[in-house]
Amino acid sequence: MDEEYDVIVLGTGLKECILSGLLSVDRLKVLHMDRNDYYGGASASLTLNQLWQKFHGDAKPPPSLGSNRDYNVDLIPKFMMANGTLVRVLIHTDVTKYLSFKAVDGSYVFKQGKIYKVPATDVEALKSPLMGLFEKRRARKFFIYVQNYEEKEPKTHDGLDLRRVTAKELFAKFGLEDNTIDFIGHALALHRDDDYLHQPAYETVMKVKLYADSLARFAGGSPYIYPLYGLGELPQAFARLSAVYGGTYMLSKPDCKVEFDEMGQAVGVTSEGETARAKKIVCDPSYLPNKVKKVGKVVRAICIMSHPIPDTDNSTSVQIILPQKQLNRKSDVYVFCCSFSHNVAPKGKYIAFVSTEAETENPEEELRAGLRLLGPVDEQIIDFYDRYEPVNEESLDHCYISKSYDPTTHFETTIADVLQMYTRITGKELDLSVDLSAASAAEE
Repeated sequence: MDEEYDVIVLGTGLKECILSGLLSVDRLKVLHMDRNDYYGGASASLTLNQLWQKFHGDAKPPPSLGSNRDYNVDLIPKFMMANGTLVRVLIHTDVTKYLSFKAVDGSYVFKQGKIYKVPATDVEALKSPLMGLFEKRRARKFFIYVQNYEEKEPKTHDGLDLRRVTAKELFAKFGLEDNTIDFIGHALALHRDDDYLHQPAYETVMKVKLYADSLARFAGGSPYIYPLYGLGELPQAFARLSAVYGGTYMLSKPDCKVEFDEMGQAVGVTSEGETARAKKIVCDPSYLPNKVKKVGKVVRAICIMSHPIPDTDNSTSVQIILPQKQLNRKSDVYVFCCSFSHNVAPKGKYIAFVSTEAETENPEEELRAGLRLLGPVDEQIIDFYDRYEPVNEESLDHCYISKSYDPTTHFETTIADVLQMYTRITGKELDLSVDLSAASAAEE
């Protein structure tokens, strides 16, 4: 271990593993360490026994839940947008050869106590029970505008400069009602609150286009895909990528202590009396707690059920977004459900998560609206975790710290953090137009 590296990565959470793989592909000499004896960190997938041990200590799970090894319960469950940036990174790095994916059955939105399938195109808008007849026509015109919009083709802009016009002004131009704006902004564009309404409309339009493009890619019931056997497969796949390009992995390394010189710059990591030296340190917030600040708390319910979520057309995998305005909240509530269809539970069992940003002194109650949608639950675990963001000056201490995972049930915010970190670490943007598959095949 007493060697010099370009980068030392601490923690094998998904963000850290993606960065480890990308930096190794860039021919940087990478050492990747974790205090745990398993991959995934905060984003690991657990067997039933591991889940019970984490939340119930020595108690044994009820036999009625089925076989331990049939479970792969994600601690941070998220679906991938089929045409989104994470999938593009997977294809770019050829990590897809280590993984198998399956489409997610449904994407739903909560409105006035009920859930509805999310329309994403002009054709779906005309069929949607979310809107009345005249509103359907207005929504259809909006979706046609979005589908036809091309930034470099002014004739598709309808005289609007979307980098100047706010999202609220764009919606007003089409005469859309508040409830329609609600599902477009939160269930299609996946904004986490209503701040976007006062920001340029360009980002919202591009996000809605991404949703529609992802929906068309697999012609399924949702724009999302999800790996068989859970998200725990992803960190391991990127670890393999890193190894192919010369990265070194060390698990079960206790007390990984970042070492600093007299100038306050990180110079290496010490574990078990040995020090590996490096120019840059990449880690999750738990490794450098004095360089992060708490920015929120996530509350979530992990539920094991014996049936699909009611009113989702018997979907074996589904996302439901409950927009903040529908619940008189500041942030959305998210419902994630997966099952035996993605090999994360025994036949006939479903795993549902209800998660949100805690806003009150009674965060459990904040999940109530989402939990009501689930129907009878066999077992339920309530969990909390604090969210942290870095406050250090990276140019001074050479430490690059990821943000904690937010409560969203999709990967758009996660991969945005990864790519921003990659740019800050390397000084360049990741070029997703380059195909690395031939190179990695040659390496192997």
